[in-house]
Amino acid sequence: MTARTFDLTKRIGTRVAAGAVLSLAGAFGFASLAPSAHADTKPANTAHVAAVAKADANGAKSDAKGAKTGATAQDVIKLARTQIGTHEDASGNSKFNNWYIDSPLGEQNAHRIGAKSASVYKGQSWCDMFVSWLGQNTGAKGMGADAYTVSHAQWFKKTGRFGQTPKPGAVVFFAWNGGGIKGIDHVGIVVKDNHDGTIKTIEGNTGDAVKQKVRDTSTVAGYGYPEYR
Repeated sequence: MTARTFDLTKRIGTRVAAGAVLSLAGAFGFASLAPSAHADTKPANTAHVAAVAKADANGAKSDAKGAKTGATAQDVIKLARTQIGTHEDASGNSKFNNWYIDSPLGEQNAHRIGAKSASVYKGQSWCDMFVSWLGQNTGAKGMGADAYTVSHAQWFKKTGRFGQTPKPGAVVFFAWNGGGIKGIDHVGIVVKDNHDGTIKTIEGNTGDAVKQKVRDTSTVAGYGYPEYR
């Protein structure tokens, strides 16, 4: 199913100062068509959405003394496994779209791309919304929370947590046709490095569902590393 496209005449790129509730990866936020994704996935989100992440903690919990607790890589992988088999509906919408639309993250991004409401994300490609959902629902620190894979990867790079080593729980960015970060069109979570040139992953919006996959590392543009405890 092809993601619906929408035209936005207002192009916005906004930065939020460090320490604010929401921080941006940079001045993105324009509407345009993204490159076609691998046949295994829907095309990348058609809106170039400003990367949004909870400042510092990204929803991390605090203990009775106020210390940040966050989540482990296995917490994220465990939650991802519970979602395997979750499908989008006939309109191309998923529970992860609905969550993003109802969240402050979706509302903030919608405003930055000039949309009237977060309902603009209804029926849009949801692989990165799935990753964002995992981070927010486990309290993982430094996971980022985005709907557009390129700006999410740029945010990891800007924060010094983007590299080429697959690690369990890392956010893996795929560029099927190469091109580095600018060529990214899909995202998932690393479950395991198979040490044979492949990785085991869990990905949303893969064949319109959440699936566990084995991917060749030659298709990987890089990995984002959350601040797991």
